[in-house]
Amino acid sequence: MSITKEKKKIKLVTLPEVKEYLEKIDEEASDQIQRRTLDYVSKFAQTTKKDAQNVKKRLVKETKLTEKEAVEISNIMPKSKEELYVFTSGWKKLLPEEISQKILAIIKESKSKNP
Repeated sequence: MSITKEKKKIKLVTLPEVKEYLEKIDEEASDQIQRRTLDYVSKFAQTTKKDAQNVKKRLVKETKLTEKEAVEISNIMPKSKEELYVFTSGWKKLLPEEISQKILAIIKESKSKNP
């Protein structure tokens, strides 16, 4: 007897991506969790889907963050080194000063394009 386990690929998405997916669902067909999640991401998504994807891509490429870390930073869009450290402290790794500055510069550049 052969049992094969289906491996599901997890796709990491940013808040603006979640917002876009949920907005496509008919409001009448959505459940309470979907409506609450849409309300949450509508309040906290700080950029567009395209900009969030660009920030995520740049963070991975230019700072060597993992995709998961880049998504977390893209969702939060910290404005200061202190805000950045609050979130990165849970990663159990220290970011060098130059990487922290690069992260903040990427976010600032993204925000300046879309205030």
